[in-house]
Amino acid sequence: MRICMMEGPVDLAPEGATWEGIADRIGELAPDLLVTNEMPFGRWLAAFPSYDAALAAESVRVHEAGLEALVALNVPAIVSSRPVPAGARLANEAYALQGGRYTPLHQKQYFPEEPGFFEATWFHCAMDGFEVFEVGGIRLGVQLCTELMFNERARRYGRDGAELIVVPRASGASANRWLTAGAMAALVSGCYVVSSNRAGRTAQGQVFGGLAFAFQPDGEPLAQSSDSESIVTIEVDPARSRAQQALYPCYVRE
Repeated sequence: MRICMMEGPVDLAPEGATWEGIADRIGELAPDLLVTNEMPFGRWLAAFPSYDAALAAESVRVHEAGLEALVALNVPAIVSSRPVPAGARLANEAYALQGGRYTPLHQKQYFPEEPGFFEATWFHCAMDGFEVFEVGGIRLGVQLCTELMFNERARRYGRDGAELIVVPRASGASANRWLTAGAMAALVSGCYVVSSNRAGRTAQGQVFGGLAFAFQPDGEPLAQSSDSESIVTIEVDPARSRAQQALYPCYVRE
């Protein structure tokens, strides 16, 4: 199975030259599954310390347009996330697109609250659960950005039969903690871990660190993006994940 991960540029519009370049490259790589970064289109809402209904509505609209742009890629399966209305705030909803069909997978439940990442101000969870879904022929679970820091969730995904954990991110410049978290998530779950991230500096000066990465089910590195390759493909074998889950430390009971 061929999976594509990417660094998504800041303030990405689902049209125009930048998007067309991304679409062309993904078309050349011809993945079975594309994993995007967290809420890939438009402005990063959590940079603003106060909730703004107009900005929230704008982000919802641009991500709705983004759905059409993603479907037009003609990739068999895509996992991404987008803001959806959820009462007085938004929910950050991970979803799958398969043949143009939209399937909600997960809503983010763990939110930072600090400069650049005032996510608790903007978001809450309206759909509980960390469920496993079959997407594009592989069983996967989603951990949205900060959720990767919680190993118990990754471990449970492995116990529940996942073969892949996808991690759309919008994280800052510090890379080492994310690589450590990705390796540990793979190690404790026996799953492949694939993560895409937002990249670049916004007009307001906020920096996103890029670095898409993938780990093998034994926690060893598989691939990373680079300055020369912001969109990267990997080959995964779900059978390898299933075999790893019978080995240490996955078999150890709580």
